[in-house]
Amino acid sequence: MKVRKFVDSVRVYIQSGAGGNGCVSFRREKYVPRGGPDGGDGGRGGHVIFRASRDVDSLLRLYFSPHQRAPDGGAGRGRRQHGRDGRDLLIDVPCGTIVRRADSGETLADLVEHDAQAIVARGGRGGRGNWHFRGPAHQAPLEHTDGEPGEELTLQLELKLVSDGGLVGFPNAGKSSLLSRLSDAHPKIAAYPFTTLNPIIGTLVYDDYSRIRVADIPGLIEGAHAGAGLGHDFLRHIERAAMLIYVIDMAGADGRDPHQDYANLKRELKLHRRELLNRPSLIVANKMDLPAAAENLRVFRKKLRRRVLPVSAATGAGIPALKQAIYKLWKAARLQPPSGGG
Repeated sequence: MKVRKFVDSVRVYIQSGAGGNGCVSFRREKYVPRGGPDGGDGGRGGHVIFRASRDVDSLLRLYFSPHQRAPDGGAGRGRRQHGRDGRDLLIDVPCGTIVRRADSGETLADLVEHDAQAIVARGGRGGRGNWHFRGPAHQAPLEHTDGEPGEELTLQLELKLVSDGGLVGFPNAGKSSLLSRLSDAHPKIAAYPFTTLNPIIGTLVYDDYSRIRVADIPGLIEGAHAGAGLGHDFLRHIERAAMLIYVIDMAGADGRDPHQDYANLKRELKLHRRELLNRPSLIVANKMDLPAAAENLRVFRKKLRRRVLPVSAATGAGIPALKQAIYKLWKAARLQPPSGGG
């Protein structure tokens, strides 16, 4: 089975519709021997509009169809009939999409909320018919104006996923397994690094019908802030998360020190965007079913002096308590939305 490609950055070429031309026409009816000018105006060209939708999770469609053009407006007609307006081109993109001009880098829109819309290219105005040019000394005007051309733009679209929380941890820390335990997500799980090659979002559902979206952010290794591993490609997806959930491999596989892993994670986030360290956070000690985990957790807690939630994604131990801790942190984080996440 072919895996669907995840696309979070794409260049697109858009053109709004041109306005329709004005009409040159004269009224000709029986018993009206001196009918005057009655050419109607052209219609407006279609706008190009981007709309954020929670039903879209990737820029894949625009990756394969980067050229987008709105329809032109219709020409005016006799009897002062206005040409039809061009139909607006509505393009759905994922929530969290930033639209920038490719030439200057100017931000045209930052579409975060579901159904948020932005007109990025306006359709040309329709031309005027000869009816507008009539006058006492100019009773048979042949003048009219053509419709204005549409706008042509090259845009760079970048997606920063919108989630309530983000799972951060080094490869093989068990983030994917944890997300599958907490939510309805089914990420790829295997015993080797970088099994997750794109962000995965799972939804945690609670008894009061609250729904919390948590993203598994891949690509964090030492040097990720400078582009190592998957680096910047996915680090930006953590920027909009209201809270962070640090997932630490407490079993210390391959001789790793859990406390050093935690310190390195915070360092990478700080070097990428310092403000991330101010987000509300939880620390999760994963793989507590393995032999060395209990002693490592004792040392870890002694060094850190912070609350640490022990869990095992493999057995499900500690998952209900973690789910409730995420709920409490989410309720608190909603009162203080993150800043600087653009």
